[in-house]
Amino acid sequence: MVDGLFQWTDKRLNISGGSRKLLNKIFPDHWSFMLGEIALYSFIVLVATGVFLTLYFVPSQHEVVYHGSYLPLVGQRVSEAYASTIRLSFQVRAGLLMRQMHHWAANIFVGSIVVHMARIFFTGAYRRPREFNWIIGVNLLILAIFNGFLGYSLPDDLVSGTGIRIAFSILESLPLVGSYLAVWLFGGNYPGTAIIPRFFILHVLILPAIIAGLIGAHLFLLVKQKHTQFKGSGATEKNVVGAPMYPNFIAKSQGFLLLVAAVTALLAAIVQINPIWQYGPYKPYKVSYAVQPDWYMGWLDGALRVMPSWEIVFPGHMIPNAFFPGILLPGLTFTILMAWPMIEAAIEKDDVEHHLLDEPRNKPVRTAIGAAVFAFYFVLFGASSTDVLANYLDVPLNTVLVAFRVLTVAVPLLVLPITYKICLELQHQRRPSKTKRHNIVIRSPEGGYSTIEVKARPGDERTHLPPIPVDAMVLVGSKNGRAADGAGAGAGNGQGPGRVRGIFRIPRTYR
Repeated sequence: MVDGLFQWTDKRLNISGGSRKLLNKIFPDHWSFMLGEIALYSFIVLVATGVFLTLYFVPSQHEVVYHGSYLPLVGQRVSEAYASTIRLSFQVRAGLLMRQMHHWAANIFVGSIVVHMARIFFTGAYRRPREFNWIIGVNLLILAIFNGFLGYSLPDDLVSGTGIRIAFSILESLPLVGSYLAVWLFGGNYPGTAIIPRFFILHVLILPAIIAGLIGAHLFLLVKQKHTQFKGSGATEKNVVGAPMYPNFIAKSQGFLLLVAAVTALLAAIVQINPIWQYGPYKPYKVSYAVQPDWYMGWLDGALRVMPSWEIVFPGHMIPNAFFPGILLPGLTFTILMAWPMIEAAIEKDDVEHHLLDEPRNKPVRTAIGAAVFAFYFVLFGASSTDVLANYLDVPLNTVLVAFRVLTVAVPLLVLPITYKICLELQHQRRPSKTKRHNIVIRSPEGGYSTIEVKARPGDERTHLPPIPVDAMVLVGSKNGRAADGAGAGAGNGQGPGRVRGIFRIPRTYR
């Protein structure tokens, strides 16, 4: 019945040709290639939990008197956004679990994008012909950070309200048009009357649609272009060594999706995040102690804190202090990130296609620059906790600020040459092909020592399956799920079709 339904559909939509090619696409077997999938699966968790939350959240700044199950808040005037979030947390079945799953998934989503892009950067996977995919990834990171900020601003609690106030100030710092944009977006002077509803529309409708479109474009280019791979095990610039999408990669991906969802649910169940009932509703004249944003906004908050009080004054106009860390620094960061593949290609005069990845130690300049940049933003991230550190260490706040200003410059300057030297040293180290086997040391009657190599134990030898050529087409409808026309080469070696590891013969369009 299933086969008949497929044939009926195929006769009308003609999907079998493309499906065969897609199902036979080879994916390299390396754990680092799964980092991007964490971002994809956490986005799926975000969408699923976000739909649930949307059914109960009220995006309104209109004040109401709270009457609910959280007794310390009863009788207080709060916004409908805050009241509905409290109601969702304490009165809706599984509401708090869904809220925390959504928040944890947002942190995982941004974190996995950052780690995935770090892997791409340090291995040179952004080089021709994958510059467009790199640019798409940078834009996905920008949108993920921005949408995460919008999301934790929606409950209208005291912490998120402070963040919105900072955002208003940053927007105002734009030369010439900043004050007009801020008043237009907020519906008047701060705090305005329309920011929560507008943030809600951006957060649940506009930005998710753009993110989903960019993810689709990213996956389309991934499938269309040949997959990158590490050197070794028969890998060359003209093939891909690994496992086919069906059934190997699909089975692993389904399990990985369930694993990401399970870990997110476990975090939501046992690790509290964003307890807005402890912060209280937002009041423009109040500021909470130890207010830090989610980790992916920490570097921006730290830059705002450590930036010296410099301002540029023109006749009749001034560029305020917040412009430099709030607008100029992120603008330079993401602009250079998007342009980096072209910058590197122009410096190295490299205009050929690359399908084999670099080992970071073999590119010491790139690796040193990347490590120094990461160190710079890690210091800024630490600077977002200046008030907490000053209180905990019992030192003046100004001392902590000056220390972080020095560290922001000194740490990257130290990391750059140290990383470069480490890469040069590692280039001379021989990489073992197998794990070290234990030996028995014997002492002779004369006092000399000798060793006897023992037999290998399970796990000592690091074996690799030999690459087996496979055809570019898999007949999906064949019996027993086996490939047709010699594609089941693994079957002749005692392997089932699901265990084929082979060299994918690239179609002419990829040559």
